[in-house]
Amino acid sequence: MTKADIVTEIADQTGIEKVAVQATVEAFMNSVKNSLIKGDNVYLRGFGSFIIKERAEKTGRNISRNESIIIPAHNIPAFKPAKTFVEEVKDNVVVK
Repeated sequence: MTKADIVTEIADQTGIEKVAVQATVEAFMNSVKNSLIKGDNVYLRGFGSFIIKERAEKTGRNISRNESIIIPAHNIPAFKPAKTFVEEVKDNVVVK
């Protein structure tokens, strides 16, 4: 499902114009992204959490040059689904 599919589905379900739904979805995504950039996690009860995960510094290998490289510590965004979200998907998933 793409962002356009989400916008279409929400517009069909609510009767709101696609342009307004598109602006709302964009605003939601920007709000989540800006919160994570500031270091704040986003918690959506019953859906899940958008969180920042800290990755420690580690040693990796560049196999083309056959040398070790240091991968610095860094933060990455992650999504952790709520238990109810996981259970609902697990119990109702349709395999194509």
